Amino acid sequence: MLIALQKQKENIAEYLLYMFQIEEIIRTFQLDLDKIMTQFVEPSIPNVSYLNQYREWYADLIKQMKVRGLEKEGHTETVNEVIMELVYLHNTLLTIVNDEKYKTLVEHAAEYLKEFKGKANMNQRNDVEVLLHAMYMKLQLKMRKQEISAETEEAMDKLRIQLAYLAREYGRMKSGNWSFGQN
Repeated sequence: MLIALQKQKENIAEYLLYMFQIEEIIRTFQLDLDKIMTQFVEPSIPNVSYLNQYREWYADLIKQMKVRGLEKEGHTETVNEVIMELVYLHNTLLTIVNDEKYKTLVEHAAEYLKEFKGKANMNQRNDVEVLLHAMYMKLQLKMRKQEISAETEEAMDKLRIQLAYLAREYGRMKSGNWSFGQN
């Protein structure tokens, strides 16, 4: 919970990847708050004074997931709202702002993004969501200590760079340090 708040302020892409992980953890424990608390949170919490805050946070996420039928897949409304903000920013950078640097990053990543969409059966998803899921997949592979080929690493790097630029611009936009005329 505290990590999520910090990541949300510092880097929106990291926040979303963290929340993808939390949603999967909740699913792993079959949306059972007591199991999450006793088997996941309590053994790793640095300060037990935060237990009630964590319990409330996980309870709220579980409630959101149950209401939306996210027991097997999908994201909470909060996560989806941030993704949609990134989609709007992505489209704004490409069309209204006409950000040449971002356009170049999108072009460099396009082939890899298309390939990932096909392999991950995400052809109907928007590019920003696909970028996030690609980075999440890479994170999962690294956590499992699975080898990543040089070709995949190159592709993921192009996707990562595009997402990092988008996340930086999102941070600037949210802080008020961003305007159409300055980009």
